[in-house]
Amino acid sequence: MANTRNARLAPKPCKFCAIAAGTEKAFIVFCDGHFVAFLDYRPLALGHLLLVPVVHYADLSDVPNCVMAELGVRVKVLSAAVMQAMTAEGSFVALNNRISQSVPHIHFHIVPRRKGDGLFSQGLIWKRVPYRDDAQRAAIAAKIRAAIPPSW
Repeated sequence: MANTRNARLAPKPCKFCAIAAGTEKAFIVFCDGHFVAFLDYRPLALGHLLLVPVVHYADLSDVPNCVMAELGVRVKVLSAAVMQAMTAEGSFVALNNRISQSVPHIHFHIVPRRKGDGLFSQGLIWKRVPYRDDAQRAAIAAKIRAAIPPSW
């Protein structure tokens, strides 16, 4: 009985940790050994990225200040790359903390934006935009990767 109880209490494996480790499929656009950015599986717009630290931090209070600073620099670079690659007029950058955090691993959303895209329309309901297939995902990931400055 004790083994069953412990199994129920054991945390679920973290999907983002698996992506960072290379054991879970993802369309990665940036990886520097400390942080990984990849296409969101259920994007709000094509080119929607998630940026995560390789080290697992469940929520914002767990993240050391130095890691937050490094995340911020990468958000800035990746936002510019997403806008360029997706010919977007701007970007939406967000971080959910506990509520609406579908994977309990701190992550920033970087979403390309265009005027009139309806992302923040009245009666806000996030509309997901599916990719046609993995070939489209791979092409968009490559486009964003190519827009990242070589010094990164």
